[in-house]
Amino acid sequence: MHLMVVGAHCGDGEIQAGAIAHKYAQAGYKVTFLHLTAGEKGGPAHLTVDEYREQKIKESEIAAAILGGVSITLNHRDAELSFNEGIIKEVATIFRREKPDFVITHWVNSMHPDHALCQQIVQDAWLKASLPGFDLEGLPPHGLRRVFHSENWEDMDGYEPDIYVDVTDSFEAYLEALSSYWFIMNSSSFRYYDYYKALGTVRGCLARTTYAQTLQNSKGLHVRKEGHIPGFPLTGGTK
Repeated sequence: MHLMVVGAHCGDGEIQAGAIAHKYAQAGYKVTFLHLTAGEKGGPAHLTVDEYREQKIKESEIAAAILGGVSITLNHRDAELSFNEGIIKEVATIFRREKPDFVITHWVNSMHPDHALCQQIVQDAWLKASLPGFDLEGLPPHGLRRVFHSENWEDMDGYEPDIYVDVTDSFEAYLEALSSYWFIMNSSSFRYYDYYKALGTVRGCLARTTYAQTLQNSKGLHVRKEGHIPGFPLTGGTK
């Protein structure tokens, strides 16, 4: 089984679902972090944009290794993403090649355009990867089983988690992975490390555990279609 976490920038997927990814890696899942861009435009003053891009790619590889996965960073520019056939087919090709069973990505609304575009790209790539009519480097079709959305402070408009995952045993590794990123530990505009450590605690309180991370089902995919109310099965052969 293969879990892929797709983020707009290096660091997004890790802060949103890094503890979940570690938990699944520990259980034997293959884990991949796919970054559409490096997120290189907000670096320290002493580095050029290209230098910071290389630094973030290295940081993503370190973080992924701590979390038990691997990191892939595409060659698109931070804050310049667009919804076009080129990037959709690129991601769809990766889905066919890597064969993830399910994907975790951004929520549908965000104050950051790259985040909102990322989840749109994932959804469209999911469709194209699964349809045999699309020729993507000769690779056979591959359909994802599910796409889930994860929690990011910039993506909270309408985000209402309906899945709480106990990540208590993975939270130490998660915090170690976060500390690999310069922007998480040194940003002057947002206290990333403090926020996500506190968020894990708050979500853990609501989940009645020590630490938790949340997900939201894609719209419509949480609908249950059964012959009984979920959790209350009927007996005696009644459907």
